[in-house]
Amino acid sequence: MNDIDLRLSALRRDDVPDLALAREVAGLVRRLGGRAWLVGGCVRDALLRRPCHDFDLEVYGVAPGRLEAALAERWPLDKVGASFGVVKLRHHDIDIALPRRENRLGEGHRDFAIAADPELSPAEAAARRDFTVNAVMADPLTLEPLDPHGGIPDLRDGVLRHVSEHFAEDPLRVLRGMQFLSRFPFLSPAPELVAICATMTQDALPRERLAGEWEKLLLQGSAPSRGLRFLRDCGWLRFYPELAALPGCPQDPVFHPEGDVWTHTLLALDAAAAMRAAAPRDPAPDREDLLAVAVAALCHDLGKPAATARGEDGRWHAYDHENLGAAPARAFVLRLWNRPKFADLVERLVVAHMRPVALVLSGAGDRAFRRLAVQVGRPDLLADVVECDVRATAAAGSDPAAHRSLEIVAAYRARCAALAVDRAPPPPIVRGRDLVARKLPPGPDYGPILDACYEAQLAGEIRDPATGAAFLDALLARRAAP
Repeated sequence: MNDIDLRLSALRRDDVPDLALAREVAGLVRRLGGRAWLVGGCVRDALLRRPCHDFDLEVYGVAPGRLEAALAERWPLDKVGASFGVVKLRHHDIDIALPRRENRLGEGHRDFAIAADPELSPAEAAARRDFTVNAVMADPLTLEPLDPHGGIPDLRDGVLRHVSEHFAEDPLRVLRGMQFLSRFPFLSPAPELVAICATMTQDALPRERLAGEWEKLLLQGSAPSRGLRFLRDCGWLRFYPELAALPGCPQDPVFHPEGDVWTHTLLALDAAAAMRAAAPRDPAPDREDLLAVAVAALCHDLGKPAATARGEDGRWHAYDHENLGAAPARAFVLRLWNRPKFADLVERLVVAHMRPVALVLSGAGDRAFRRLAVQVGRPDLLADVVECDVRATAAAGSDPAAHRSLEIVAAYRARCAALAVDRAPPPPIVRGRDLVARKLPPGPDYGPILDACYEAQLAGEIRDPATGAAFLDALLARRAAP
């Protein structure tokens, strides 16, 4: 049972400027004869004794025009949703809204007729929210909680429950449930939530809204596996056929004591979340890098359903699954993100995820490490994906080889750093300008010559401009010889 702070101490702090400003707004609303309530995530987080930084106020008993005029006298406003009664205090994380009535017009995420109604009761307005834990309200002046739909008991009991039948009007809420269960791992979905989600479809949802919820799962969740299990329980893996093929796909228990490919993938995804939350690294990965690692961890074994077969030795094998995973990984990424370059990166990471361990174990030379850097583009991200893969197996706790593999990943990182290819492939030493300086006219010969020089650089024959110039001169002399 969670320790709920009914005193809402996080909302009493005086060192959060926007919280003090929210109180000022509430005081203004009171002078206008209405009442303002803090709603949504800030109240939920305060109940959980978590810091709050974004504040949503819902104003009752004040007409829209009168409220906006009074606010505008004090603060500059951004009318982010003025057509249905939502304004934002400029330069502050405070949204101010009137309670709204919504009538569904179609199947899309935005297919609603929305009208502000300041006379709506808090209980009626809260019935339009998604989950009971997000439907608790608090008066910012008195910190009196208002819980018309039982969100506080659900927080105590660790239950994620939908507020009302209105939940089904917005199918994006299924993915909100997915990322919520990942971000708040003490919550478990109520059976009735799973049941209503199973009746819904994402077919009419725009790709960017889907991607937004997936990014919250992958970049904010501490246990993404819980969100994906929820998606499977709801039957929503049908919208992601690449993932739907993973449950039940067998693996050799000698090498994968953790279970099937689905179980392994969930553990790899949780490992990505744990690595993201670990001690800061230098240089710190940016958001795009973290997303690439998480998506690649999710996709790294998508080729196994096509590759897995029982061999003559009676054991399960998935030969060439890394290459067979390229197409489904790309399809999954582009279904959510219309970003071909991002899809390229994830595809390269998936295809290369077996190579680092193989290079270290085989005692490969510097040339092979440099070549891999060229192929994948980001050796550092590849090392992260491989570590997620290894940690997924090591989590089973019964395979010493998996733990040794963590040392192998560390050796790969160290080797790349020693060769200065840990974050990018080596830049070419010999460039087109060197050919121009030698009076070689631009043309189709440039490409093969520069390729030969770069290959020599990867092999260690070209180490600096001087050795590059010598190699180039010798190469041009050979080409010019009769």
